[in-house]
Amino acid sequence: MCPTERNIPDSMIGRVSLVLGAFGPGDEDLGISEISRRTGMAKATVSRIVRELIDYEFLERRGTSVRLGLRIFELGSVTRRPKDLRRLALATMADLRQATGHAVHLAVREGREVVYIEILRGRDTVPLPSRVGGRMPAHATGVGKALLAFTDAAIADAILDGELEKVGPRTFTSARDLRAELGSVRTHGVAYEQEESAAGVCCAASPILRENGEPIAAISVSGPLGVVQLERVGPAVQAATMGLNRLIRNNSSLNRI
Repeated sequence: MCPTERNIPDSMIGRVSLVLGAFGPGDEDLGISEISRRTGMAKATVSRIVRELIDYEFLERRGTSVRLGLRIFELGSVTRRPKDLRRLALATMADLRQATGHAVHLAVREGREVVYIEILRGRDTVPLPSRVGGRMPAHATGVGKALLAFTDAAIADAILDGELEKVGPRTFTSARDLRAELGSVRTHGVAYEQEESAAGVCCAASPILRENGEPIAAISVSGPLGVVQLERVGPAVQAATMGLNRLIRNNSSLNRI
């Protein structure tokens, strides 16, 4: 049966299901017209549903199209970007854990927060505030600062001008101080965190960048304050992400992640 001959559900849940179900395994993103064609629903109806799904992070914009969002990943469904990011970074993360013995995180920014895509736990016993699929305020984490430093200035300013919640004993709550910190991250390519996300925790993080310098994700090495040798871990994390950056630049398909 072609899409226009389908019985369109009366319920909103049924219609949302049709919109999300329009995405197939090989679909990077879809436009409103294509979703309308696949579901049999009017463009106006699709547009209204898509707008609400974007508001609740089930979809995200990509130019004039949309793709599945991180909320889908958090609920345990399949989203391509986290899978591709994990596949891209996993070997590098494993090497970092082997070399340092500490936990290695892979995270992306979503609004004012970071979402953890993968975590390889280290040999340390210190409890970390992170979990796969979990969120933390971007300004209070090493990965978040690594991402904010290279995020579009207007977006970063909007985040910094909002409330900067105190999460750990040494979280930056001053926008002026945090801006200075992000300037240092841009200069050196590494973000350091010491008890900003939780007491007794420190980390070094560096971003994974597209060819145009836009941040895709960040990787960090985390562990107990006073045990992690940040002066050694920082350059190791930066070297690892620089290798991933070169891989992305040499493979145009990875720039779509």
